[in-house]
Amino acid sequence: MTEAAPIVDYGFHNEAVSHTHAYLYPAVKAALHAHAGGRKLFELGCGNGSMAADLAALGYHVAGVDPAASGIAIARANFPQCQLEIGSTEEDLVARFGQFDVLVSLEVAEHVFSPHRYAEAIAELLIPGGIAILSTPYHSYLKNLAMAATGKLDNHFTALWEGGHIKFWSRSTLGTLMARAGFEEIRFDRVGRIPALAKSMVATYRKKGD
Repeated sequence: MTEAAPIVDYGFHNEAVSHTHAYLYPAVKAALHAHAGGRKLFELGCGNGSMAADLAALGYHVAGVDPAASGIAIARANFPQCQLEIGSTEEDLVARFGQFDVLVSLEVAEHVFSPHRYAEAIAELLIPGGIAILSTPYHSYLKNLAMAATGKLDNHFTALWEGGHIKFWSRSTLGTLMARAGFEEIRFDRVGRIPALAKSMVATYRKKGD
């Protein structure tokens, strides 16, 4: 019998925002203002809670989970206004937290072992018509060609990072995953650098009504 894959703790040390915050947060905020209804928001993969705190400051009632114990300890100590707990998509999150109007999951999809379960959990957590805002590193033919031409492929697709990126998404593949889970894309942003060489993409989906 094989052992379950170990949970990787990314070793959060403080409550500071991630380096990705500068280009992810404006796109997430714009998507929320343009498309989100209701005030209940769930963050799937909340890390140290810094993004959850910024979302709560927008007026949302925020709950969330992350498998990293170090991150949740920091989050609970610094952002008590948010309900942030250790957890993952491998459990029944709806039984613990209920359903939400909005779900945000940033720079998580590239780490998941089961994309199907990830998308299924997002669908379970959202009410019909609910909004999911996801970000993940952006990939396209042109960007991959540019990385190959500049000798950056080994650095970008490194296999040496413990718990690193194991899925590499394009707009098309992420859209297919979410469509299979009952979502339709309603917004798409490429952020960080110029669009063709964007660092990440921020895709907004609406859960189709039952």
